[in-house]
Amino acid sequence: MDAHHHHLLTLACEALDQTESCREVIELEGQTFTDRFGQPKERPEVSIMHNSRLAFARLIRELDLDFDGGSDSARPPALRSNRR
Repeated sequence: MDAHHHHLLTLACEALDQTESCREVIELEGQTFTDRFGQPKERPEVSIMHNSRLAFARLIRELDLDFDGGSDSARPPALRSNRR
């Protein structure tokens, strides 16, 4: 792995850590809270978790790791920048 791959992997791990910490808060507090007007609102952690999941998936895909997964139909199409 090159240096930029290590950096991408570090960012992916940080995104996964953030996802897990948000999941813990949501398990304790629930997905919603009641605002000062008595209306239910989505907790900020729900949005943060969603964004960090997307970041994790994109970073892992950007790493373009090879694996022997058998069928290629289960794998998403290759990134244009990674085609050789």
